[in-house]
Amino acid sequence: MIRLICYLKNMSLVALAISLFPTTGYALTLSTWNIEWLSITPSQRIPQSQRSTEDFQALSDYYSTLSPDILAFQEVDSIEAIQKVVGSGYRFYLSDRALPANKRLQFSEINQYTGFAIRDTVQVTDRPDFPLTKGERLRFASSVQIKHQGQVINLLSVHLKAGCSGKYTNTSSCRTLSQQGQTLNQWLKQMERQGESYIVLGDFNHNLAFRGDWLWTTITEGLASSPRLTTKETQAVCKVKSRKNPDKTHRFRSLIDHIIVSPDVGSTTAIQNPMPTEQVLGYQMSDHCPVTIELN
Repeated sequence: MIRLICYLKNMSLVALAISLFPTTGYALTLSTWNIEWLSITPSQRIPQSQRSTEDFQALSDYYSTLSPDILAFQEVDSIEAIQKVVGSGYRFYLSDRALPANKRLQFSEINQYTGFAIRDTVQVTDRPDFPLTKGERLRFASSVQIKHQGQVINLLSVHLKAGCSGKYTNTSSCRTLSQQGQTLNQWLKQMERQGESYIVLGDFNHNLAFRGDWLWTTITEGLASSPRLTTKETQAVCKVKSRKNPDKTHRFRSLIDHIIVSPDVGSTTAIQNPMPTEQVLGYQMSDHCPVTIELN
C-alpha cells in the first residue's frame, strides 16, 4: 500500500498499472527530452540553468502527465537534477563523462550530459558510453540495453552538434555533425552485423525528416535494412518561450528531436508532447518538447 501511494503522486494510472503488474504483456513507452541546462547548481553565466523551486515543480508536474517507462534525456547536469523532475520509481543512468575518473572530459562549472531514467520494472543492463566526437568533452551517447517481452534492445541517448539544422554547408558545425552521423552509421552497422535490435533517441539538432536529407542518408548509408524514422510524419506542435519576447511563445516548424528504431522493433509513429502555454510563459521549462513512441 505504501508503494501504491508513492506511485500515485508521480505516475499516470496507466503507468501505475504497468508497474504493479510487470509480468503481463504491455506496451512500453519511450520519450526523449532535452531539458535545457537542467542543474541544481546553476551558472550565473547561463540564465536558462537558473531554476527556482517553482520551476522544478512545474517541470515535474508536466512530466507526470507523460510518465514514460523510459526517458532518454539530454542537457542534464546530475542525477539529482533529473530526479527532481521525474520523481521516484526510476533508475538513472548518467553519461560516463560524469564519473569522477573522467574529470578531463568535464567542464568545471556546469555540464550537459545525456542519459536515461528508466522505470524500475524494466530489465536494464548499463553499457559504456559511445563517443560521437573524438577529443572533445561534448556529445557522448549514453548507452543501455533493455529486455522487453523477450526482445533485447540496445538504446542510445544522443545529443548532436547544433548549428546545422538543414542544408549542408561547409561550416565547422556541419562538418562536425557529418562526422557524428558517420560515427552513428558505424554503430548501426555493428548492430546489424551482430543481429541486435536498437533504438536511437535524442536531440539531433537537425531535421532528419526532410525529403532526401543528407544527414539521414549519412546515418543509414550501407545498411542492409534501413531503420525507421518514427518522427518522419510527426507534426511539430512544440511551443517554447520566445527569446525576443518572453511574454510570447514561439512555435518550431519542424522537429530536431527524433527516435530511430531498427526494422525488427515494432512501434507507433512518434508524437510530440507540447508543454502547456501557461507553464511555458510562467516558468523556466525547456526550449524542447518531448517526443514519444510506444513499442507494440
